[in-house]
Amino acid sequence: MVLTINGQRHELMIDARTTLLDALRDRLHLTGTKRGCDLGQCGACTVLLDGRAVNACMMFAVMAEGHDVLTIEGLAADGKLHPVQKAFIDCDALQCGYCTPGQIMNAVGMIRAGRLNSDDEIREGMSGNICRCGAYPGIVQAVLAAMTEIAE
Repeated sequence: MVLTINGQRHELMIDARTTLLDALRDRLHLTGTKRGCDLGQCGACTVLLDGRAVNACMMFAVMAEGHDVLTIEGLAADGKLHPVQKAFIDCDALQCGYCTPGQIMNAVGMIRAGRLNSDDEIREGMSGNICRCGAYPGIVQAVLAAMTEIAE
């Protein structure tokens, strides 16, 4: 099968039952996408599929064939952090950092879709991404900051 990950074409020979998460981490060594619950409930494995946030643990890799997959590794460009990545750092929107890649990818997808207009919409949109450390106030602040920077 052929997957397009972060703009690069990858040919893989994998079992049809291999999840996108396992293909990313174990076959392509893109370990920024984290394994959390393996049930699609924590959001640690969030990646963008054609710009839409999806849980990589809940889909087979073959389902991503013919689509563009963007992981946290592909978000920064030319050595410069994406505005959401920068905002997460600037706003202290992380503690242990385990959930951060999934949080960032979900935020990027929602900002690109224009689905965030208020604190409440950010909280609702980010509700599928669990932060066990409780960095939620910083996460909301970071998403607002990134939205402002992207809009400028």
